[in-house]
Amino acid sequence: MKKGFLQKCKDNKRLSYATLTIPKKRTESTGNPKIIRMKKVLFTFVLSLVISLSFAQNDTTVKPKGLKVGDIAPNFEAKDNAGKLFSLKKVLKKGDVVLVFYRGQWCPFCNKALSHLNDSLSFITAKGATVVAISPETEQNVVKTVEKTKATYPVISDKDLSILKAYKVNFAVETKVIEKYKQYNIDFAVINGSNGATLPVPATYVIGKNGKIKYVFFNPDYKVRPSVQSILEHL
Repeated sequence: MKKGFLQKCKDNKRLSYATLTIPKKRTESTGNPKIIRMKKVLFTFVLSLVISLSFAQNDTTVKPKGLKVGDIAPNFEAKDNAGKLFSLKKVLKKGDVVLVFYRGQWCPFCNKALSHLNDSLSFITAKGATVVAISPETEQNVVKTVEKTKATYPVISDKDLSILKAYKVNFAVETKVIEKYKQYNIDFAVINGSNGATLPVPATYVIGKNGKIKYVFFNPDYKVRPSVQSILEHL
């Protein structure tokens, strides 16, 4: 195999991959399941890296501000990935709620954060709290999110963006950014359906039994997420 498996080249100050050379001779290991899995993992890694380096940290110049600590959390009801009706008001009677907004199953940073939450879910539920994740993506893509993250907590498709808007996390993706995402087969018209090119700041709210927000993590940089420890400290 030629050297320079991944060759950096300058194109509008973005990192791209100019060449992806393969061996001239095919070997018997080409059809090996382990080799195929390794290739898939490598492809996913490269795609994630390209996306994260090609785009700016933020997708819009108009920034939502989110809700603040002490604000009353807007009530909402919606069906989750299991088809069950999730009512914030009813769930709060049992204990605190950790409300997480995520961009979609196509976002590796979201998948990592949701997976970490699921890995530590027992620590959260031990404090009597419930985790729920919300996204503008379609129900079909919510299913993909659950498959990728192994999430065992409720995951909701915000079909009309009413929840995103109530918690002031929604924003419209700029046209030039929409076109860049399409280069990597990320089409918001398909991913989000009627919600279109709208994304949330991946915020996290901890809502107390009294209905008031007692912890907020709100960072427009989608690559930064709260630690599970910081969430636990506010339950």
